[in-house]
Amino acid sequence: MASPILQQLTDQVTNTTGVEQSAIVLINGIQAKIDAAVAQALENGATAEQLQPISDLSTAMETQTDALAAAIQAQGG
Repeated sequence: MASPILQQLTDQVTNTTGVEQSAIVLINGIQAKIDAAVAQALENGATAEQLQPISDLSTAMETQTDALAAAIQAQGG
């Protein structure tokens, strides 16, 4: 029979990994919406220069998502 403490720790790691994966999906969804909004704005006449702050936000989100995914992977998630 497994130790209750070990089982509790295993459950906590599983839950944490699930939350982290959910965060990645959420962030990617937000980033996709930002990218779609930028594309639509460009189609409607906005310039890339006008939208640069928003594009920079999308890039920053991608960087942070990659860092989160790498941290999860490094922990065996």
